[in-house]
Amino acid sequence: MNTQNGLKENMEDMMDDASTLLNHTDDMTDDSMVQARKQLAEAMEQVRNAYEVVQKKAVEGAKATDKAIRNNPYAAIGIAAGVGVLIGYLISRRK
Repeated sequence: MNTQNGLKENMEDMMDDASTLLNHTDDMTDDSMVQARKQLAEAMEQVRNAYEVVQKKAVEGAKATDKAIRNNPYAAIGIAAGVGVLIGYLISRRK
């Protein structure tokens, strides 16, 4: 399972659990419970919106990166090699 699918599944599970909680407390009329349910519903909507925005930006970033690599393959190889050398150097200094 890759990270994106795992994150999506975790997010869906969390939203399902919160929805189940809201449904199970539907008959409770205590003012504090009503307020808590309202806050949970608002938080769920904010999380859902934030997740959609993050997912959209991630896809846009991946597409832009893919386009840049395809337009400049040698520069991308050079940058990747440079980053690899730098990481190797930093790791070798730690020992």
